[in-house]
Amino acid sequence: MRPILALAAATLIAAAPPLFADDTLDVIAQFEIQSAEPSTSGYIFTRMGVAETLTNADPQGAIIPGLATEWSTSGDGLAWTFAVRNGVTFHDGTAMTAEAIANALNIARAKPGPLAKTPVTGVEPGDETVVITLSEPFAALPAYLAHYSAQILAPAAYAADGAGVEVIGTGPYRITDLAPPLSLKAVAFADYWGTAPNVPKVSYAAVSRVETRALMAESGEADFVFGLDPASVARLGMSDAATVHSVAIPRTLMIKVNAGHPALSAPEARQALSLAIDREGIARDVLRYPEGATQLFPPSVGDWHDDSLTPLAYDSEAAKALLSGLGWTAGSDGILTREGERLALTLTTYPDRPELPLVAAVLEQQFRAIGVELTIDTTNSSEITSRHADGSLDLGLIARNFGLIPDPVGTVLSDYAPTGDWGAMGWQNDEIVELARSVGRGDGGDEERARIAAILQTELPIIPIAWYRQTLAVAKGVEGTVIDPWERTFGLPDLKLAQ
Repeated sequence: MRPILALAAATLIAAAPPLFADDTLDVIAQFEIQSAEPSTSGYIFTRMGVAETLTNADPQGAIIPGLATEWSTSGDGLAWTFAVRNGVTFHDGTAMTAEAIANALNIARAKPGPLAKTPVTGVEPGDETVVITLSEPFAALPAYLAHYSAQILAPAAYAADGAGVEVIGTGPYRITDLAPPLSLKAVAFADYWGTAPNVPKVSYAAVSRVETRALMAESGEADFVFGLDPASVARLGMSDAATVHSVAIPRTLMIKVNAGHPALSAPEARQALSLAIDREGIARDVLRYPEGATQLFPPSVGDWHDDSLTPLAYDSEAAKALLSGLGWTAGSDGILTREGERLALTLTTYPDRPELPLVAAVLEQQFRAIGVELTIDTTNSSEITSRHADGSLDLGLIARNFGLIPDPVGTVLSDYAPTGDWGAMGWQNDEIVELARSVGRGDGGDEERARIAAILQTELPIIPIAWYRQTLAVAKGVEGTVIDPWERTFGLPDLKLAQ
């Protein structure tokens, strides 16, 4: 350990409070809380057990009841009826009613987000029910209602224009202090409709530096620590202060490609970049994962993963041959040129996920081996979407989550039908648009999903590298840790603290 880090660690250990002081469990991650607005920061509020949604998802991604106990659809598929759970109280003491639910959902669908992209035409309260009408059948609707932006807040949580100004949810924890962008504190809600949480108080803090997060886990200053780099995971695995937990999740580390770039418009060019990537080496030596990605959809997304697909391969000589066939020839420094232009690209990534810059550095070497000059730009994650919008992005190294909407068709519709700022760029495939829409409607199934996966495997508008694992450092005195593979909850209510 470098001297400055050793000193910092010693300072943290010396200053560490007693185990679970004030009966509070402290959660640390890299994500800032922008505001009380569900559409931007709702994922923190749902994960912390403050806010809830009409539907939920089990560990396998199956949709299960939440604030709605059951639901049904009309024969023509154009109306869904959700039964409202009785006896639910908001944190301000008001009753959760069908009117309050309809109000929250109508506000949510008026903002940018998944609900705005559905064929929903109306949300109306009924007799202890909420009725959602559609312009066309949409079988994936219950999964969309599990997205954090569709969380149900009390009417008093919104300003007159619909902006979220206070987090007044129905969850097992009630916020006592919200201090964007860095922290919140919450206590167990005495009138919670479900099982009372075991931990009486919880807190969340956003800590940007991965080194600091790791030291907080190692010193015992934090109890639940997310967003660790591979080196920290290895070190914490030998620590007496914390236990490392890991589970496969429906998220893929991948390269987002500007297929409209002159050097990347041909599928063969994107295939060459893919062939240049030693996925197994990156997974084993950089990420400390058991395997690299052989296709876009990981096994954790069930029906979308296709074992019959020919796996993505590593073959640098085949990559060079493809680029040669496109007219690229090696210059004096080994970088390819064509008609006087160097094959030089910028890879944009971000440090929010500390493994991304590490992988980017390896990709720079692997791409250079086939004659591609790569410049790495590590910046804010928002630059991915803004450079997508203005067309200036060449390549983006990102982590794409297929579980934000528990049915992955939601992400597919957003990214590839036709395009999305975290998905395809400069590329459109009309067949995928129709296939994805048919799966969303419910008249498409395994055959359509397999065809979508095959098109993406061949055309490579994005280039998969690795399937993610969620890794978490938990203080030794915390009992009952279960990682939600769909990243919907931290599972705080079910934890117990050592006495």
